[in-house]
Amino acid sequence: MTTSYTEYKNSGSQWLGNIPSSWETGVIGSLYSQRSTKVSDNDYPPLSVTMQGVLPQLDTVAKTDAHDARKLVLKGDFAINSRSDRRGSCGISDYDGSVSLINTVLEPRGKMNPQYYNWLFHTVQFADEYYRNGHGIVDDLWTTRWDEMKRIVIPVPPEQEQAVIAAFLKKKIGAIDTIISEAKASIEEYKAWKASIIYEAVTKGLDPDVETKDSGVEWIGDIPAGWEILRIKNIAEFMPKEEIQFIDDQTEVSFTPMECIRTGVFENRKKLYGEIDGSYTQYSEGDIVLAKVTPCFENGNVCIMKGLYSGIGFGSSELFVIRPRKVIDRYLLYFFQHEGFKQAACSTMTGTGGLKRVSSSFVRNCPVPYPSIENQIMIADYLDNKCEQINALITEKESLISDLDAYKKTLIFEVVAGKRRVC
Repeated sequence: MTTSYTEYKNSGSQWLGNIPSSWETGVIGSLYSQRSTKVSDNDYPPLSVTMQGVLPQLDTVAKTDAHDARKLVLKGDFAINSRSDRRGSCGISDYDGSVSLINTVLEPRGKMNPQYYNWLFHTVQFADEYYRNGHGIVDDLWTTRWDEMKRIVIPVPPEQEQAVIAAFLKKKIGAIDTIISEAKASIEEYKAWKASIIYEAVTKGLDPDVETKDSGVEWIGDIPAGWEILRIKNIAEFMPKEEIQFIDDQTEVSFTPMECIRTGVFENRKKLYGEIDGSYTQYSEGDIVLAKVTPCFENGNVCIMKGLYSGIGFGSSELFVIRPRKVIDRYLLYFFQHEGFKQAACSTMTGTGGLKRVSSSFVRNCPVPYPSIENQIMIADYLDNKCEQINALITEKESLISDLDAYKKTLIFEVVAGKRRVC
């Protein structure tokens, strides 16, 4: 339970505003001292300072040969990334180890509750104040050093009250995080359910009692006896080529960046034809666009382009364009969401790092279960209805998560800054 304090006073700091009259203020440098001992990660295990706190460094993290260019961190120290592009990356270490030099490592001193300040330092308001006191040229190169950090004004409640606040938030936020985790788990279950429904519909049809036959494709499995297996190139144009000419160079056409394409949905953006260059992929009204590069492909960046300005669109060069000819566009769209297709396509990827690409030859020659046009329409209609229902459930859970995340941020700041009193 929380209530309000009876009397407040001006903290003298804009980011804190008024604080309870029984509280004091101080600066970070009065409660923490900097630990700047340089060590080697050969002697002290490498740790990472993340938004989830200070954690053992993953084996997949890029490493340098400068093993001695690390900072010592001891259990109980507080570490924070000084770079603004790592906003919110901080926490109390549960380990002895070493971190990158870009982090500031602080050792608690005097009478204070480190957990209370851990909550305080994780607030959005503190992050804003922390980077406001820094320096740099552009946002992603903005840095806050210890000499700047140590002068930041912070609240200093009575030590016993700090402990009460820390315990309250641990219990309250823990309960909220449990609800959020359950909601996220539900979303994954809904997504798995949807994937299963799509798989069954595009490979087995809607009649559970239909006679089946071997498709001859391992990742497709059995299909209804009356269906065929055809290749993309036999039912659609793959990467169609055409030259579009306009009366003037001010005609508006659609421009769709990769991040605006999601499964079944895209954000239509305007761009003048005169500004388009040859590096973009061109598509037309009704075409299906499919991401070819990781991680966009795995994230399901595929949709039917509808409502294009002038019927024409341009997008990333990392897109495949498929123009349906002898197949219902919605049926083919659902096939591209089939997990078997995704896995088979990913197995053909070539490239390095995060720029691996699906083989264009695989997509062009990809086998597709092919029922009659009438059945394709029925399957697409069925999946439209079922996916809409499941998507509504997912949206509901996502809304709950968003609301709880916002509530968490508000609650934490109001409690650690004395806007609410913990009883």
